[in-house]
Amino acid sequence: MSALDDLKAEVAATISIEQSAVTLIQGIAQQLQDALANAGVNDPALVELTTQLKSNADALAAAVSANTPAAPLASGDGSAPQA
Repeated sequence: MSALDDLKAEVAATISIEQSAVTLIQGIAQQLQDALANAGVNDPALVELTTQLKSNADALAAAVSANTPAAPLASGDGSAPQA
């Protein structure tokens, strides 16, 4: 494998891990929210914690999305010819 292929594989693995982290954080926030609702608990500190978890997950998801390169265009895609 070339160094470029190694780098591509590492980037793909990192993106996958980051997306898994987003899913995990969102799941924890939802489970906490569900547990609080089922128990009839309305503790402002716990509600704030749930909100913060969701916000952190959203921020991580946005960062992953913003820093994920677009897939390269295939040749013959109708784009302008290169010089």
